Amino acid sequence: MIKQIAVPLDGSKLAECALPYAEEIAKGNNAGVILVSVTERAIGYRPMDDPSQPTKERLLPEAVGKKEPQAQKYLDKWVKALATKGIKAKSEVLMGNPAEEITNYTKNSEIDIIVMSSHGRSGPSRWAYGSVADKVFRASCVPVLMVKAPGCMPGF
Repeated sequence: MIKQIAVPLDGSKLAECALPYAEEIAKGNNAGVILVSVTERAIGYRPMDDPSQPTKERLLPEAVGKKEPQAQKYLDKWVKALATKGIKAKSEVLMGNPAEEITNYTKNSEIDIIVMSSHGRSGPSRWAYGSVADKVFRASCVPVLMVKAPGCMPGF
């Protein structure tokens, strides 16, 4: 039985193509939906409160998630939209490599299925840019429902 559905979203309309499928699965199984977004980790510096230190040592390295608040706001919009349809939803913003973080999160979080969209790249662009969906599909211990992006042309 499906109780938790993970839906990775990257802010694109193509990624959002997976939402109607997740909604139907959630409604049919009285399941919850967890919307997942992964942002890149950036290293920044913050000032130290000790003025007695030399200028160079007054800056401390710090992991900064500049995109994290934007991602959370984006996911919150979809959590509310799902709630209006009677679907229990929550969000998770992760930091790091998207394919790795999605795979690790779903493996360790009682997720029963991942519903995600493929951006529909084929041929050289797929190999040049890589495919998060393909990497998640291959590495996941959790079943993956892959939704093809509209207008996607099969490529061999």
